[in-house]
Amino acid sequence: MRNNPTVAIVDDDESVRDTTKDLLDSAGLSAATFDSAESFLQSKNVRAIRCLVADMRMPGMTGLELHGHLAAAGTPIPTILITAYPDERVRSRALSTGVICFLAKPFSAEDLLTCIETALRVDRA
Repeated sequence: MRNNPTVAIVDDDESVRDTTKDLLDSAGLSAATFDSAESFLQSKNVRAIRCLVADMRMPGMTGLELHGHLAAAGTPIPTILITAYPDERVRSRALSTGVICFLAKPFSAEDLLTCIETALRVDRA
């Protein structure tokens, strides 16, 4: 097992989860995948997660709601939201709640990795 911080990928689209995990693996990062916010919250490793990459629109709890839930529970995790439906009002609201990045799909590997680096710096601070 790597000593790297673990990044959680929460997306209801299996291909997005797998592709994002492959990207993080190739960048030398540890990643754990979840198909919903609820499955992430039920995980025993929530406190070990140092960065959260979550889809904005998922059945059940959205990525933004997950971010808010974690903050309200006293376990905030630096969060990157990804969406296939970019909306400037939603982006502004998300960033105002402390979301680190708000990326529109398809996003570049470089953009996601930059956001993750920023999130991990925030987590260490």
